[in-house]
Amino acid sequence: MKKSFLVLALASAFLFGACQQNKLKDGPGGLKYQIVKDAGEEKAQAGDMLSISMIIKSDRDSLLTDTYEIGLPQIVNIAPDSIPGLYPGDHNTMFSMLGEGDSAIFHLDLDTMAAQTGSPKPPFVDSHIIFYVKVNKHFKKGDLTDSAHYEVVNAYFDTQIENLKNAESGKIENYVSSNNLTTESTSSGLQIVFEEKGTGVTPTATDTVLVNYTGRLTNGKVFDSSIEEEAMKANIHNPMRTYEPAKFVIGVGQVIPGWEEGLALAPKGSKFKLIIPSVHAYGEQGDMRGQIPPYSPLVFDIELIDVIPATNGN
Repeated sequence: MKKSFLVLALASAFLFGACQQNKLKDGPGGLKYQIVKDAGEEKAQAGDMLSISMIIKSDRDSLLTDTYEIGLPQIVNIAPDSIPGLYPGDHNTMFSMLGEGDSAIFHLDLDTMAAQTGSPKPPFVDSHIIFYVKVNKHFKKGDLTDSAHYEVVNAYFDTQIENLKNAESGKIENYVSSNNLTTESTSSGLQIVFEEKGTGVTPTATDTVLVNYTGRLTNGKVFDSSIEEEAMKANIHNPMRTYEPAKFVIGVGQVIPGWEEGLALAPKGSKFKLIIPSVHAYGEQGDMRGQIPPYSPLVFDIELIDVIPATNGN
């Protein structure tokens, strides 16, 4: 509850700032900015690092990054201006304007970026990218060696990871209670809810299954679906993808362990929900695409369309 309140309060502050576009000030290199809150602390200097919470959107209002959704802050390193590739008005300029407790809105000018770096503007924006930034902690380099500095930052980040780990069971309990679910639990911690229980064969190791599915985080965010309509509804549609039921072999490691266990409980024709602890999904690493944070329990709505026995060939 406390975290939700803080995020809501910060979002409200940013929304107010976004509605006051005439308050944006001109910075170098076409950068525009508004300091929403100045906590009065020392600003970041070259060699320092910042822990930031950040929302990044395109000027077409598409969400690009949200560290609140991920559940982890991002660490940024303030580089010396002499580093090749840096220019006045870039990301480094933005973060150098902030200290611990500050929050700000930045409009990063992409025409300047293209001219300075030689990189073309991304196709999903027109003129700028919008950053909503809050500084959680300022790690000053000072007289610290690089190794000592990184040790301090790593210890902080390890604490953030541990907080995610400790919050996992609460996420599962909250999801089950807020959705009024009555679940069946296995000894591994997997929970299953049957919407329809089929009457066909139950898959076993080396059988091939055909399934439709939609995967969510416990906050409701859809990260994958085999169903085109669901992907479009969740704004994750990929025009390069063929949307069709997934086909794979059970028991050979083609899917996460939570799926292996859950499908072994479902007769053909079943429609069911799996609530999978992270230890049986993507664990402490999360997924490589960054859509599933570390220690994230997952929710899958699955329809087991067909079971093809191994004796029939895979």
